[in-house]
Amino acid sequence: MASYVTRSKEETMKLASRLAQVLAPGTLVLFSGGLGAGKTAFCEGLARGLGCIDEVSSPTFSIVNVYRGKQPMAHFDLYRIHTKEDLLTAGFYDYLDEGMIVAAEWSENFADLFEDEQAVRVTMEQTGENERKITVEGSALG
Repeated sequence: MASYVTRSKEETMKLASRLAQVLAPGTLVLFSGGLGAGKTAFCEGLARGLGCIDEVSSPTFSIVNVYRGKQPMAHFDLYRIHTKEDLLTAGFYDYLDEGMIVAAEWSENFADLFEDEQAVRVTMEQTGENERKITVEGSALG
């Protein structure tokens, strides 16, 4: 486990892009952190680092956004998903089986379900107006 401090959206995105370089196809990346912690900015950097060509946006209302590119990524918002059946209906595990990177915001809503998953866990905490403490567990950054 390693912790980092970023002081801008750009620094957060650069850190995420570094993480993207070491992710294998089919990796699950679980995010936790409150509103405004920078989860979507991190996902934007992750997508860029994976070579995705689509614009990254929060999947709050769509539940999942899929970004095409060299290494495709499915970006989930689990805030409004309440049951394992909802997760399955949204195709969560299908994207992993297809070899996509799956980035899941609000993963703490399914802490019990994901407890035994082999995953990279990213915890984000807003520590100042532009400052974030980011803890990455399950992968070393390149």
